[in-house]
Amino acid sequence: MGITKKDLFSPEQNDLAAGAKALGHPARIAILQYLVAARACINGDLVQELGLAQATISQHLRELKAAGFIQGTIEGTSVSYCINPERWDRIKSEFLELFESYCGNDPTCC
Repeated sequence: MGITKKDLFSPEQNDLAAGAKALGHPARIAILQYLVAARACINGDLVQELGLAQATISQHLRELKAAGFIQGTIEGTSVSYCINPERWDRIKSEFLELFESYCGNDPTCC
């Protein structure tokens, strides 16, 4: 989808698509699962937990932060990340609304 085509869609549709794109890599899902379980973490913990290179994890953290899924604080050389609760609740609601709007088993459907 080209940059100029976003105006064809609602802000909610664009937001949900951006969230889905950010969730579209298994490493990012693993990072989010780890953060949910830990409630917070130091960036270095993820290297040991996931077995990926520090640079790779940093890139995935940047993507998740840009999409609003995580927030972080910097103290010296240490960066702590946690789930951004506002974005988490919003994307959860958007996905639930989409999935719950389907009634299922429509006999007229191909």
